[in-house]
Amino acid sequence: MSESDFLPEGTLRGLPGPLPAGERILWRGAPTLPGVLLRAFHARLVMLWFAGAATVLAIGAAASGGPARALAVVGPTLLIGLGALGLLTFLAWLVQRTTVYTLTDRRVVMHVGIALPITLNLPLTRIESADLRLFADGSGDLPLRLPPGERVAYLHLWPHARPWRVSRPEPMLRSVPEARSVAALLAPALAAHADGPTRIEEPAAIGARGGAAPGRLATAAAR
Repeated sequence: MSESDFLPEGTLRGLPGPLPAGERILWRGAPTLPGVLLRAFHARLVMLWFAGAATVLAIGAAASGGPARALAVVGPTLLIGLGALGLLTFLAWLVQRTTVYTLTDRRVVMHVGIALPITLNLPLTRIESADLRLFADGSGDLPLRLPPGERVAYLHLWPHARPWRVSRPEPMLRSVPEARSVAALLAPALAAHADGPTRIEEPAAIGARGGAAPGRLATAAAR
C-alpha cells in the first residue's frame, strides 16, 4: 500500500489536499541524489576522514610491524569507511525519494521527512525573500526567508533548511535540478504578492518582500 492510497481523491502526492479553484501548479520536483549526499550529508568529508585515519594508522603500523601489519590495520578501517558511505548513500536516497517540492502561483509546499513526514505550506505572501545558490551541475539551493515570528523548528526542516540559520531557520528547496529555471518561476510568483519589484541575481538571488496580505504557515502531519 502506497502513500497515495491515503490521499483524498484528486490530491497530488506532496500536497495536503486538492488544489483550490484557480490555483495553478508552476513546478514540482525533488532534490538531486548527489546534492543530498555531498552537500547535506557531506560524503566527501566522511571519505577524507576515513582516508586520513587509514593513512595515519598505516604509517604507525608500518613503523612498528612492517607492510603486513599496515595492511592488517588499514583494511578494516577502509571497510568501515565504505560501510559508512553506503549508509549515507541509502539515507540520501530516502531523502530524495520521500521529498516533494511544489510551487504554485500562491504558495510553496514542502513535503519532507522519512519516518515522520510533514507537509509545510508556505504562502507566498509570508515569504520575505528567497536566495539562489547555483552549483556546477546546474542544480541549486533556494532558501526562503520568513518574517520574524514565523518559525519552523530547524530539526523539523533539516536537511531542507539553510545551513547555520538555527536561531531563525529558513526552509530551503535543496539541490533542485535546473535551479535557474525554478528561480525564474519563483521570482514572478513572489513579485505578484510583493509590494516592490523583484529581480534575480547570482548567487544571492530572488529579492521579494512579502506584502501585507494575510497568510499563514501551516505544518501538517502526513497521513
